[in-house]
Amino acid sequence: MFYVFRLTKGEDLKKSIVKYCHDNNIKAGIIGSCVGCCDEINFRLAGGEKFYHSKKDYEIVSATGTISEDGVHIHVSFSDDAGVTVGGHLSDGCIVNTTCEVCIIGINNYKMNRVFDEDTGYNELVVSEIIK
Repeated sequence: MFYVFRLTKGEDLKKSIVKYCHDNNIKAGIIGSCVGCCDEINFRLAGGEKFYHSKKDYEIVSATGTISEDGVHIHVSFSDDAGVTVGGHLSDGCIVNTTCEVCIIGINNYKMNRVFDEDTGYNELVVSEIIK
C-alpha cells in the first residue's frame, strides 16, 4: 500500500508524519520519498546528545526511515542557499516553508515495534513477519 500526502507552510514535519500514520493506521512502513522545504530545522546529531537548530531557508535533500506502531525513526538531510548540506535524526521543530511531499510505503506483511535495547540505550526496531 502506498500513501502520498502534502504538508503546507507552518506544519511540523515529524509531528505531521506521525499524525498521518496514526490517522491512517500505518503500523509498518518506510519513507519512500520526502521532498520540499523548511524555514526552520531541528535534528539530533550523531552521538545522540547534541541538536542542530537553524532558522533560514532549506531544501529537504533526502529523508529515509522506518515507521512502526511505536513511532518513527527518520533521518534527514537539508541543503541551504549555498548548497551546504547538514543532516541527522529528525526531531520535532522542522517547520515546512511552502510545501513538503511525503510518500510512504506501507508494509502489510510485517509487524514493526520498538523495544528498549540495553546495549544501545535506545528503543530499537524489532521486525516480525505476519503469516497469513
